[in-house]
Amino acid sequence: MNRRGKTAAGSRNDKRRRYNSAVIALILCTLFLFSCAGRGTNIILMVPDGMGLTDVTAARISRHGMNAVPLHFETLNHIGYQRTSSADSVITDSAAAASAWACGEKFSNGEICCHGDGRETLPSVLELAQRHGKSTGLVVTEAITGATPAAFAAHVPSRDCRKEIARQTIEKTGVDVIFGGGQAVLTSKEVDPCRTGGDFLQSALERGYVVVRDRNEMERAVSAGAKKVLGLFANGSLTPEYLRKSDSAEPRLPEMTAAALNVLEKNRNGFFLLIEGSLVDKANHKNNFPYQVGEVLAFDEAVSVVRSWIDAEPERKGKTLLIVASDHETGGFAVTGLDPAGNSGEWKVKTAWTGKDHTGVDTILWSSGPGSERLGRAVDNTDLYRVMVDALE
Repeated sequence: MNRRGKTAAGSRNDKRRRYNSAVIALILCTLFLFSCAGRGTNIILMVPDGMGLTDVTAARISRHGMNAVPLHFETLNHIGYQRTSSADSVITDSAAAASAWACGEKFSNGEICCHGDGRETLPSVLELAQRHGKSTGLVVTEAITGATPAAFAAHVPSRDCRKEIARQTIEKTGVDVIFGGGQAVLTSKEVDPCRTGGDFLQSALERGYVVVRDRNEMERAVSAGAKKVLGLFANGSLTPEYLRKSDSAEPRLPEMTAAALNVLEKNRNGFFLLIEGSLVDKANHKNNFPYQVGEVLAFDEAVSVVRSWIDAEPERKGKTLLIVASDHETGGFAVTGLDPAGNSGEWKVKTAWTGKDHTGVDTILWSSGPGSERLGRAVDNTDLYRVMVDALE
């Protein structure tokens, strides 16, 4: 081959090498941009069911004494309060209150995101999160078919339709992580007022859920990378904090919270997670202060878990909307003073209740993250829906 031929061949090889280099550079650039691409937003709604502001005062004194050290949720960026009335009463129940959050409109007491007159409702914020490709979770200390979690995963005319709530949560909505109690509801042979029956534990297994029944099984499932987990840790509600034994196999609310975050965080599109300290309400219905304060403090530990998770990565702070909101107050609880507790130098909170039912008082909101500034004022409980929906964009 003459010199001219060699030069032409060399030119073609140079062009080919430059082309290959450009393609490789483009691929590397694309991979870099993908790796640096921001994750989707997360929404975490934390509900101390039935907790009033005085419950917070009592828990703070019980934990820290009178030195004014705040609880974890008291240090969130924005503080406001919400009106809680339902469509048919100044005093709401948990079904109507949770439905107002979940679907953004007023419902009558007992209704779960479903109007008795047949009017259509908006999709729940959990359902909208799924449409955005996000993972979803429900973590509670009562039965997973209770009124608060039900409002985000089901649409039924009555909170008593617990079998239908179970069916929709598992078969229709398909929530990814479900932790709480209520195994007896899922497996019972009863037919509920919606005429729904069946074994929905078996249904969950058929749909690929990993079913766990104690702390160790939950942790193993999470460590193994399970994507859909159903935790049923009691037949009914979980054991109250003040009655728990140190060797209990039941996970506590902070532990369930950490496990749920571990599963849900793997979705780059983000997630919606409801976490409920369900038993604060039951404690106040019983006018039982040791019960109440134990549940409030366990809930606050769960808030600490969430905040530590958010702080672990800088991007999460700007991508995670955290709302702490009580659906209503229960019991008309009051702190009436302090009594010395023996010779320990500590003080015992003196308490009183006005009754054993819900009250119509406004409840406090604490929040941080995208859109939370809109909750730092007086709002209606339905307003939380729009703030959460806007955070999905």
